[in-house]
Amino acid sequence: MDPSPFILDGGLATELEASGFQLQGDPLWSARILHANPQAIKDVHYRYLQSGSDVITTATYQASIEGFVKYLDLRPEEAQQMIMSGVQLAKETVREFMSSTVSENRREPVVAGSVGPYGAFLHDGSEYTGAYEEKMTVEELKDWHRPQIQCLVKAGADLVAMETIPGLKEAEALVEVLREFPEVKAWLSFSCKDIHNISSGRRFSEAVQVACRSSQLVAVGVNCCPAPLVKPLLESAKSHKKADLGWVVYPNSGEEWDPKTGWKTKKQTSFAKLSLDWKDQGALWIGGCCRVGPP
Repeated sequence: MDPSPFILDGGLATELEASGFQLQGDPLWSARILHANPQAIKDVHYRYLQSGSDVITTATYQASIEGFVKYLDLRPEEAQQMIMSGVQLAKETVREFMSSTVSENRREPVVAGSVGPYGAFLHDGSEYTGAYEEKMTVEELKDWHRPQIQCLVKAGADLVAMETIPGLKEAEALVEVLREFPEVKAWLSFSCKDIHNISSGRRFSEAVQVACRSSQLVAVGVNCCPAPLVKPLLESAKSHKKADLGWVVYPNSGEEWDPKTGWKTKKQTSFAKLSLDWKDQGALWIGGCCRVGPP
C-alpha cells in the first residue's frame, strides 16, 4: 500500500446545502437526495474527486430500511435498493472521473460506504451523546446495523465507514456485525466530546481497544469533532492501538451544532498545519466532516 495518507472527502450535506438543497430538519438528511436528485449526489462526489480526494463517502449516513419506508413510503425491498444506489452512484462517478483524468499518478479512488450511528436515525442529536445505548442491547444494535451494511457490501463498496459512533456498546455491535462479512474492510471512527473522551463519556483509549478486536479494520479514529481535539485524542490512545491499525481523522469545521437551530457559525479552523501533525502521528486517512468542503 502507498504509505502516503489517503485524502478523504468532506461534508456531503455541506456541499448539497451550498447547492441549494434544504436538509436541515430532514430526518433523512442527505440520504433523501438519493431519491430526490441522484445526479446532485454524483456532482458533489465529482467535485471532491477534482479537489484531490482519494476516498468518496456514500450518501447513506442517515439511510436505513426503516427510515426510507417511513419517510419515502418505499417498500422494504425498494429501500434496500435505495441504500445500494448510494454505492452505485459513487462508483459511477469514480469511473467517469478516471476516464477523463490525465494524471498517471492519480490513485484509483476508493468508495467508502457510510454507516452512521443509530442516533442519526433518531434525528435528535443523540449521536453526540449515545444516550440511546442505555436502553439497547448489543444484539439490538447489531440487528439495526446489519441490513444497511449488507446493502453496502452487496452493492460493492470498497470498504465500510462506520462513523460518528458515540459509545462503546454500538462500537462492539458494529465490530461483531463486520465479522459476518469476513472479506470486508472498514474503519471505525468516533464522535468525541473532549481531548480524552468519546461522546458517551467513555475514554477514547477504550474505544480504540474495542476496534483492536477486529482484524478487518484498516483504521480507527475520530470524526465530526473540532480539529484541535484530534492530536491529543490520538496521543491519549496511541499505546492501545495495534501497530498494523492506522488512524483515520476527519474533524468538522469547529462550528457547533444545535439540533433545534442548526449550525452556530464561528471562525473555522485551518486544517493545513494540523493535518501535518496528524500525519506525523500516523494518520493514514485524513479528511473533513461537516461544514468542510472542497477548496
